[in-house]
Amino acid sequence: MKIPPKSKSYMIPEYSLTGDLLSYITCGLQYRYQNKGALPPSKPVQRWFGEFIHGVMEESFNQWKFGKKEFPWDWKDDIRPIEDEIDLRLQVRGLYPHDEDLFFSINQPGQDLKREDLNEHDHKKLASARAEKAINIWGEHLFPLIDSAELLIKGLRPMPNYDKNISRSNYYGINGVVDVLTSTKINRMHEERTSANNNKIVNFIKSNIKENSIGEYEIIIDYKGMKRPPIKVADPLSEDKWENHKQQILTYSWLRSKQEDAKDISAGIILYLNELVPSKEDLMMIKEEIRDNLTDVPQNGEFEKDVETIENWKEEDKAPELSDEFKIARSIRFIEINDKEKRKALKKFDNVVCDIENSLIREMKGCKIQDAWKAEADKRTCLACDFKTFCKHNSDITKNI
Repeated sequence: MKIPPKSKSYMIPEYSLTGDLLSYITCGLQYRYQNKGALPPSKPVQRWFGEFIHGVMEESFNQWKFGKKEFPWDWKDDIRPIEDEIDLRLQVRGLYPHDEDLFFSINQPGQDLKREDLNEHDHKKLASARAEKAINIWGEHLFPLIDSAELLIKGLRPMPNYDKNISRSNYYGINGVVDVLTSTKINRMHEERTSANNNKIVNFIKSNIKENSIGEYEIIIDYKGMKRPPIKVADPLSEDKWENHKQQILTYSWLRSKQEDAKDISAGIILYLNELVPSKEDLMMIKEEIRDNLTDVPQNGEFEKDVETIENWKEEDKAPELSDEFKIARSIRFIEINDKEKRKALKKFDNVVCDIENSLIREMKGCKIQDAWKAEADKRTCLACDFKTFCKHNSDITKNI
């Protein structure tokens, strides 16, 4: 009996919108070392906070769903236990906050601290302050509208430029995680609205969504642990976060539409949660964006008092007090979804996957890593990169460090 040779293993590459698409766009070579080479950044503050705030919002929603506790929530009794739980989850995965200036943790090894030991100073650490504001400002408006929380969405697409002799697979997978709102809950909340129950997200949706939306629809929600990005960038090497976040939501909408229980996806909403408690660095960038007309909020003379406060503020001074209305307006962004824009977003994702696959194949054929992967990033990304000391592509930036 002749035994046939073992067939070649078949694998469909899987790509996530945040872990792969946005990471690769930031810098291809950095993506290779961190995502494919399993070399995590030494100071993953941005990644830590993004996952921290997502976890806090998810756990807060779950506790509200089953307990229906009224807002505002007390930081020490209600919010701090959630922060502790999420902090421990991230520690298991090797993710820690940068230092105590960012987040005070009672879970650090060798510290015998209890929640009673926390004080007002700890409360004002940046991550805790943002978590509290995210829950108490958006929670009461957002949680009653959520139909599905932290919903995993997946889809398959044909591998771009597929060649059976070269390509790893004829398809690739996309995945992402989102919260989903439904028109049923939005309309019910709108109809039941009273002066005591004026839902900010319902009002925002109704003021932006097209009135000719027929039947039931869904709206996708995503959280960003960052400030609102500028609507355009001056440096051609800088990542256009404004456009990339739009592409991300559009791709999410395509993934969601492929699920059996999905309704028409009419729009997406992004909540930029850092805007609720901006750091001094955030405020400096907001000041520059207002000066150079690179932001959509504020525009046309709105929030004059807040704009004047920011323009007169100096970096060495204490962070200024801004109105809640200004911070809320900068925190929320509406993205309209249509088939044309969705196709453009998917095409962009295809192009990124094609670049990644081509780099992987070049490396598998013996090409050196730094020759196989693109290293194009802005100065800020390069200066913070762990690999700057041996990255020959950015020698002009790093040689003076």
